[in-house]
Amino acid sequence: MDTDALLDDPGIRIIVCCGSGGVGKTTTAAALGVRAAERGRKVVVLTIDPARRLAQSMGIDSLDNVPRRVKGIETQGSGELHAMMLDMKRTFDEIVEAHADGERARAILENPFYQSLSAGFAGTQEYMAMEKLGQLRAREEWDLIVVDTPPSRSALDFLDAPKRLGSFLDGKFIKLLMAPAKMGGRAGMKFLNVGMSMMTGTLGKLLGGQFLRDVQTFVAAMDTMFGGFRTRADATFKLLQAPGTAFLVVATPERDALREAAYFVERLAAEDMPLAGLVLNRVHDSEAARLSAGQALAAAENLDAVGIVDQGAGKAGLREPADSPAAGTAQATDTTGAATPDLSEHASEHEHEQDHEREHEPTDAPEADADTDAETSAAAPAVSVEQLTAGLLHLHAERMQVVAREHHTRDRFTTQHPEVAVTAVAALPGDVHDLAGLRAIGDRLATGSAPAGAA
Repeated sequence: MDTDALLDDPGIRIIVCCGSGGVGKTTTAAALGVRAAERGRKVVVLTIDPARRLAQSMGIDSLDNVPRRVKGIETQGSGELHAMMLDMKRTFDEIVEAHADGERARAILENPFYQSLSAGFAGTQEYMAMEKLGQLRAREEWDLIVVDTPPSRSALDFLDAPKRLGSFLDGKFIKLLMAPAKMGGRAGMKFLNVGMSMMTGTLGKLLGGQFLRDVQTFVAAMDTMFGGFRTRADATFKLLQAPGTAFLVVATPERDALREAAYFVERLAAEDMPLAGLVLNRVHDSEAARLSAGQALAAAENLDAVGIVDQGAGKAGLREPADSPAAGTAQATDTTGAATPDLSEHASEHEHEQDHEREHEPTDAPEADADTDAETSAAAPAVSVEQLTAGLLHLHAERMQVVAREHHTRDRFTTQHPEVAVTAVAALPGDVHDLAGLRAIGDRLATGSAPAGAA
């Protein structure tokens, strides 16, 4: 997938990052926003992530329902980056204030049922995300909107919740609750009013009288607005189906995340949503991929045992035990049978030199430090080159096993969905917490490729 071509295409006005929780959607959306802005586009990133990581990485103290300009964007053109975080209740309040007169809007905003609905009703967050997306698109202030979808438990929530909430607000139950207010003053409707009173009495016992009165008051105040919810939801849904929108499914090379990604791909296809490709985050690779896990383990086991690698000859040899006859012979004679020179004189001279050096050492050097160093050296176990090499080989084998597992999982996805373009984003050594980190992710998005295979 050519990410830069997607960002540079002036016909693409909306990019939606979707996927299961914990796969890096927020970071991906932010990195795309930074890269697009630095390539000259005027971008706003809309996040619904409650962890507020986006604000931290962009150097903003806090994000709210108003787009904030991000400083530090290095662009040579007219590019800009703004960021905001969806305030679900505030967005709902704005809808009420925009579509109701002052007195009615005040009655709605103060209604207890509305306050509960706007603060946490199932599907409200996703619906308000769609509302905010529609508002941003209608303003024509930005030429690219990047959306970080809610961290929903189900892949269906973002696409289904607006319809569900719209159906609820425009549904039969709400219309039934509206009936008493609509029919209360009409002549010839007394019989129906008696039946409606019986129904509301039953509902009052089930739901609580005060709760039912709050609902009916809310419904009466919202009467003229209900149709608009479904209309706007349908309009935004069609906007997501338009050619100017591109969906990016975000996942990690883990079985559960790719299973959810496959479900997203299938659902987007069923809804005629334009899919640009799959972003595969946190992919591992190795610069020494030609050394397989099996080869590394075999070499490590050889070093862990008696065998060593003769670096001079490039062959595997055996170390002779120190107490073996051969070792003793090697120490006593050379290959021609000559006796080993007597080293006693050299040892004596060496001791004399050490004594001379100690006599000329500074007198203020603390003896305790020397004793401590000696104790530390004696306590620290000696690690041979062979042991270090074996440890590194074990680490490499573990890395290659991870690479092989990720490669296998990715291949299974691409076999099922060969039509989906995939960009593999190499894992960073640490967390992303600033613009430099987001640029690094953007570079990996632009140059991403399939992870190396493993034997």
